[in-house]
Amino acid sequence: MSESNGRHAEVAGGGFAGLTVATALAQRGWSVTLHEKGDELRAFGAGIVLWHNSLEVLKAIGAYEPLLPKSMVPPFYETRMHNVTQSKEDFWGLEWRTMTRQDLHETLVDAARNSGVDIRVASEVVSADPAGSVTLASGEVRKADLVIGADGVASKVRDSNHFELERTKSRDGITRLIVPRRKEDLGPGEWDNVIDFWNLEPRVLRVLYVPCNDDELYLALMAPIEDKEGSAVPINYDVWVESHPYLAPVLEEAAKIHGRYDGYQTTVLKQWTKGRIALIGDAGHAMCPALAQGAGTAMSNAYTVAVAATEAANADLPQALVDWEARERQITDECQERSAWFAETRSMAKGNQFTPQMLETARYDPTTREMISVG
Repeated sequence: MSESNGRHAEVAGGGFAGLTVATALAQRGWSVTLHEKGDELRAFGAGIVLWHNSLEVLKAIGAYEPLLPKSMVPPFYETRMHNVTQSKEDFWGLEWRTMTRQDLHETLVDAARNSGVDIRVASEVVSADPAGSVTLASGEVRKADLVIGADGVASKVRDSNHFELERTKSRDGITRLIVPRRKEDLGPGEWDNVIDFWNLEPRVLRVLYVPCNDDELYLALMAPIEDKEGSAVPINYDVWVESHPYLAPVLEEAAKIHGRYDGYQTTVLKQWTKGRIALIGDAGHAMCPALAQGAGTAMSNAYTVAVAATEAANADLPQALVDWEARERQITDECQERSAWFAETRSMAKGNQFTPQMLETARYDPTTREMISVG
């Protein structure tokens, strides 16, 4: 634990963004209390792809090395249309890794606790004051020099302060599951690749196949919201195996899990800060998962806001948050826009989508504020 700087932060939300900012602050001398409304700390979702931007943050907070044995680097991101390969992309050597969300979450929890963060479960923040306080569901009011809203798309920190926002929903949604890999049952093939299987005819059914480690496979099954059979949970095995027969063994495993179908949405706020409040992650910039950067931008902004708040004098902190948003926002806004466009057009099915421009967010290093070159 670092020497105290005499300042205190209250963080709402025990997901990737909340744990990252809490750890980064504690390592800079803040006392930090993190509130998770659930009865336990756990990750929502199934698997995840992390890129250079978020991996650099993990290195900076000491959470990278513990993840290495629990994750992997696939050789290629392969895109197939009706099981015919359209492209294989390796991102010109840009660092990326795949893993389960649970493994990432547990590693971040360990980093937070090791840094001295006071993590409280069954503790819900129901409102916040820009002057520097949060109110809990219990009625307790807690003072803070900095308040972080990392409490998701239904953020009460955000909504209690009437942040102006625009929310749009996509025509598609997704069911995310972790299943056994069963490589030996899938037959010949490059099954260590991330493979984006697209079928647009006779119906839209997409399977994103993401190996996370030697044993676990992340399946993201996309179907239009209006397709009641495609969006059913548990998944309708007959419907999915008819569209993707080559994935029968892992679809058989997927059909055993109830899962949850979620529609895509994008939330754009007019501003991310108000007084001593800063919003990060889905509370501030929820996005479609097309570029796999929801968690990446959340963790990047979590790290940079911790740095900005620490570097500012306490009296100047509200202005420092405004300046932080001005520095960091463009890259997140552009990622939101591109992800929403891909989701709306379904153009990722064409392959070769990860151009240097589309990888801009992934190429950003939040710890140095530098953009690395690829291509």
